Amino acid sequence: MKIHENYHPLYSIEGTKNFDENPCFWSESTFPPFQDGLAHFQQKLIDLVANDESKTFYKFGDGDYFFLKKIPQGSANPGRRAIGVSYDQLANHNEFVEGVSKNDFFTCEIYPENISKFQELYPNVMIDYPAEYGYGLTANRWLLQQFAGKIGVIGAHEKVKLIEHLLSFKEYQDYLGIERFNDYISIPQRFACDNLDATEDMVAKQLEQSSDETKIYLLGIGHVKSGLLHRLKEHKNAIYLDVGSGIDALAGVIDPGRPYMGGWKNHLSRQFNYGSLDFLNHTPDPNRDVVLG
Repeated sequence: MKIHENYHPLYSIEGTKNFDENPCFWSESTFPPFQDGLAHFQQKLIDLVANDESKTFYKFGDGDYFFLKKIPQGSANPGRRAIGVSYDQLANHNEFVEGVSKNDFFTCEIYPENISKFQELYPNVMIDYPAEYGYGLTANRWLLQQFAGKIGVIGAHEKVKLIEHLLSFKEYQDYLGIERFNDYISIPQRFACDNLDATEDMVAKQLEQSSDETKIYLLGIGHVKSGLLHRLKEHKNAIYLDVGSGIDALAGVIDPGRPYMGGWKNHLSRQFNYGSLDFLNHTPDPNRDVVLG
């Protein structure tokens, strides 16, 4: 894979490669303030953490649109990942729809089609930042190193356990630039939306037992975030940053074709049972990835 020949340098993030072929990255007119916004985003996070504030950053993508519109497609297809029942049986779907706008900040890929989808659902809510910032600053490890000693992760149970396991290897610690995450908070890998309150209780108990040193969480929790994310501040004062597939990168199972992940080195462990994971369009490749253990 290689960066598309029409890729505009405006959308570069230092320390990353972007193999995403969406034509929005070919034109400067798509999002002219990309670089200024990136610097603002980084400083915003630094300031929020320094001031010990509690804020949520909700990331919107096309899969969220399908879930919120009850369109059975991709990850929003009942029985696939987000829900195990039909939308007719999901009695509290409205809590997800209404929960989105209760967050503090909103990110969305700069794809015009995704921005239009968000504006269709939430015409009175402003998108604050491109979601690409979260992907890129995970991929180049800026987030990890900037907030070392203050950072935790929230994700599907199996992937969170895998991240924790990988960080038992010195080689992976060196790659990420950190020795560990303070907290490893998990949700069910599948069907977390079926019982929103039960999923919240599960996360709340873990947050209540988490490290006092943790000031920011990187999370990728699928569609349950629409109902759950804004509630997390009730259980612990922290910054909650939705980096979506960035959690898959940390777990060493990211597709290099995902935005800004072209230079990421997946790390695999010979000691982990990968059969338990629900992969996001990717199967580890020992011929390309780093094998540990």
